[in-house]
Amino acid sequence: MIPYGRQTISEDDIEAVASALRSNLITQGPVVEVFEHRFAERVGAKYAVAVNNATSALQLAMRVAGIGQGHRVVTSPITFLSSANAAVYVGAIPDFSDIDATSYTLSPAALVNNWKPDTRAVVAVDYAGQACDLPEISRVARARGAVVISDACHAVGGGFHAAGDGDRTWCLGGNPWADITVFSFHPVKTMTTGEGGMLVTDRKDLADLARSLRSHGMVRDAARFETPDDDPVLGEKGPWFYEMQSLGWNFRMTEFQAALGLSQLSRLDSFLARRREIVATYNAAFSDLEWFRVPRLRHLADGDTTSWHLYTAQVDFPMLGRTRTQVMAELALAGVGAHVLYIPVHLQPWYRKNYGYRPGMCPVAEEFYRRALTLPLYPMMSEVDVAQVISAVRALAPAVTNAVAAAA
Repeated sequence: MIPYGRQTISEDDIEAVASALRSNLITQGPVVEVFEHRFAERVGAKYAVAVNNATSALQLAMRVAGIGQGHRVVTSPITFLSSANAAVYVGAIPDFSDIDATSYTLSPAALVNNWKPDTRAVVAVDYAGQACDLPEISRVARARGAVVISDACHAVGGGFHAAGDGDRTWCLGGNPWADITVFSFHPVKTMTTGEGGMLVTDRKDLADLARSLRSHGMVRDAARFETPDDDPVLGEKGPWFYEMQSLGWNFRMTEFQAALGLSQLSRLDSFLARRREIVATYNAAFSDLEWFRVPRLRHLADGDTTSWHLYTAQVDFPMLGRTRTQVMAELALAGVGAHVLYIPVHLQPWYRKNYGYRPGMCPVAEEFYRRALTLPLYPMMSEVDVAQVISAVRALAPAVTNAVAAAA
């Protein structure tokens, strides 16, 4: 079975992990710092903070941005659960706004129409590797006093073209429109650390606070200590000393995860190139199918920088004369594993019960979900694998067409 996504692991990756495991420190050592530095350079950000997963990174982003009780956080309904859950973790109100019908990312126009006075943050999600219209989303949010968190979990190695900014293409980590950007290194993402995530920002104060909060809120920098030198118990501050200045978590990344990340980062360009090759082959093979709409780009200029984490098509299942379940079963019989990404978060039972969200809240997203089908896409796919996927999809001819062909 060809899965919809999987990691790409080399012998160099394995050796990098083994080397980290042989070292004296397998957590809180130097490799994590090197990974942070090189990743920040790659995405064009000043500071990077590595964590155990992207959900933790989103939660940290909320805390360092000052989001908390009574604040409303708006995100896209077409995303993984954690984009919204992170708001709940810090006591905020998760809310949703509809998507753009072309890029399947947060619609700036819908954001304006649905804006509420208590909105304090927008989590802008880059679906399938394509960046949302972050310049416009940022203009809307910042004019209303809200912070912008870029959820680029799908977009490691991607970028976007800013309309009206000439030919300039910005990397997703180093841009003037997001206060914080978050990336994921889950195995099916563009590169992996097993599990893992990264928070990047150009603000030193946010990065310093994130580093403290990822490790229980501890501070070891003597220049930042709050305990007075004449404290009767804690006045002596030797090399062992630390202070807990905030209530944090254990969100640390291990040395061997960082070692894998460094090794993967060195091959990121080849990963991206192969993904784009496969997408181009798919698009050419499926462009004549009336019932199959290939993924579309918000800007043509994005083609060179979209990281293509997912290949999600829109399929007219009624025209095919089958349900999505039946179509996926047929593909599975042909050795092709399809998936559905994502179920609109606002329609999950927990969100319905706790916030009263109902169908009709985000009609474009809900229609996208009815037709969504994600096909296999990952760098290790061979040409034979790609051809197998294409053959299996093209064999899904509409039932009427099949009947006519049989009669002939």
